[in-house]
Amino acid sequence: MSASNEFQPLGVAVLTVSDTRDESSDSSGQYLAEALRGAGHHLQDKKIVKDDIYQIRAQVSAWIADGNIDVILTTGGTGFSGRDSTPEAIAVLFDKTIDGFGECFRAVSYTEIGSSTIQSRALAGLANDTVIFCVPGSTGACKTAWQALIAEQLDSRHRPCNFVGVLHTRQNHIQQ
Repeated sequence: MSASNEFQPLGVAVLTVSDTRDESSDSSGQYLAEALRGAGHHLQDKKIVKDDIYQIRAQVSAWIADGNIDVILTTGGTGFSGRDSTPEAIAVLFDKTIDGFGECFRAVSYTEIGSSTIQSRALAGLANDTVIFCVPGSTGACKTAWQALIAEQLDSRHRPCNFVGVLHTRQNHIQQ
């Protein structure tokens, strides 16, 4: 979608997927919440769920249906260890995938962590005109994703295109 000259704040939800983290140890979720607020967006909700396909899917589905949430950022569960299941939980909810996100994330990440980036299953997509970004659970990966990709794509002023126009299409339908 095209860019606007005026910043348009979005409603964003943050989901940390972890079997071990709680609010006091969730540095990745906290980073994303602070970064989005610092960019001028509104933190609508923040939760931590166990790495369980159905708990992840239930929370994300509820947010997809919430007219106040334009963007969902998830952190964790994107690797290859036993219970990592974020891609399996969320990909089936997408109406459209954003293939370039995972590709670009791994390209940027390669300069930071080398070949270990192939173990990231970062992904993104659109569901009910809500954009969903799923990034690894490390705070470093969240910083990389936010600073290199997500922040610009959630900024209505970013040229030549960003996702805000797509998301505000949904808001226009809700208001009518």
